[in-house]
Amino acid sequence: MTRVTRRGVPLLVVAVAGAGALVAPQQAGAAPRPDGPVAAIERAAHPLRSTGPGGSTKDLRPLGRMVGDASVVGLGEATHGSHEFFTMKERVFRHLVAENGFTTFAQEVSWTTGLRFDAYVRGGAGGARELVHRELAKTPWDTEEYVHLLRWMRAYNERHPERQLRFVGNDLNYPEQGPELFDGVRDYVRANEPDLLPRVTGLYAPLRRLTDGDAYMGRPLAERRTLAEKAGEAYDLLKKRRPTARSTPYELALHHARSIAQTGDVYALPLDTPEGQQDAMLYRDRIMADNTAWWQRHTGGKVFLSAHNAHVSYESFDPRYPKMQGAFLRDRLGKRYASIGFTFDRGGLMAQSADSPVWKPRRLAPATPGMNEHTLDRVRFDDYFVDMRTAPPAAGKWLEEARPTRSIGNAYPDGPHKIRLKASHDILIHLHAITPAHRLSQ
Repeated sequence: MTRVTRRGVPLLVVAVAGAGALVAPQQAGAAPRPDGPVAAIERAAHPLRSTGPGGSTKDLRPLGRMVGDASVVGLGEATHGSHEFFTMKERVFRHLVAENGFTTFAQEVSWTTGLRFDAYVRGGAGGARELVHRELAKTPWDTEEYVHLLRWMRAYNERHPERQLRFVGNDLNYPEQGPELFDGVRDYVRANEPDLLPRVTGLYAPLRRLTDGDAYMGRPLAERRTLAEKAGEAYDLLKKRRPTARSTPYELALHHARSIAQTGDVYALPLDTPEGQQDAMLYRDRIMADNTAWWQRHTGGKVFLSAHNAHVSYESFDPRYPKMQGAFLRDRLGKRYASIGFTFDRGGLMAQSADSPVWKPRRLAPATPGMNEHTLDRVRFDDYFVDMRTAPPAAGKWLEEARPTRSIGNAYPDGPHKIRLKASHDILIHLHAITPAHRLSQ
């Protein structure tokens, strides 16, 4: 039997021992040089059956083997607003849950938002759409695709009460520093360290009145630094009272306090200066890595980390971002961290602009000669993945070189940027075409 790819060329499916084996699509045109990068990548590439969740994931089994024993796997996105990146993340997460024992979906959203999403997927009250829109309206992820992910996680947990999936936010507390963080520290201190209660309550009093991130950043720098000192002191007080025996309530309360202090530290930087912004980005990537590694240790489970390509990568292409989350995670975890990046040739995305915060659909023409994506898209498969660590020499050499590559954040236009794919990620997923994500607020 055959199916037709988006390019209109047949992908042969051959029955092997009763199963469907994917074979390269027949594409018209000149064949790639047998000693060139396209042919070398084709020899190492694994075609994807689909970019959407549901159905068989046999085509992802090689990806599971590439991940190996990693306890944290970061999967990026080449834009912050494309449907296929989000649906592919859900598809890969489902596969890693079923085949590789993963139990947590981590995202570059606030610790506060992560707590609320975690409560929902574990049976909490409320609806997914309302929750996502309330928490993520100021972010790229206020989308139908995100709602679909949370609903699937909740349904999975209802079917598997003995093996609950978790959601964690690893970022600073923006746009809100939730009152549940302060309440969590207070309640633990009241029950276990009552002599600290008056001091902790006093330190947190002004912070409780300033939970909105935009309002917090709008305060004078001197005030923000004073607030950071108060948050840091509360954290230090609790840190010094670590119980002799391991205590989950203590660890959770301490992380609430740590998250409040991390947020205060970022807001205490001079964010209206290039130096302050660079320091903030460096600190942010470090704490996202710290928080992800802490959660993995705290739960003992495997973590699927979702973020932009840049944040899961090992190498920064932008001097405003001195060191990326992926590099910090590699420092902490070594080979127990694996990074997967995305590329694409053409299509659409939702993005803001430099002049407007409104998310609008944008179109991108096919990649041009000289771009990484132009060569990657000459591989016969529409959508595929490749382990760059073990790619044939001709492919490996080509993947090591920096070339213009699409890496688009919240606003468009953005880039292309010169990126070394092999130095940035372990595994690469290439998609022929992408479409705009479906925003809830549109």
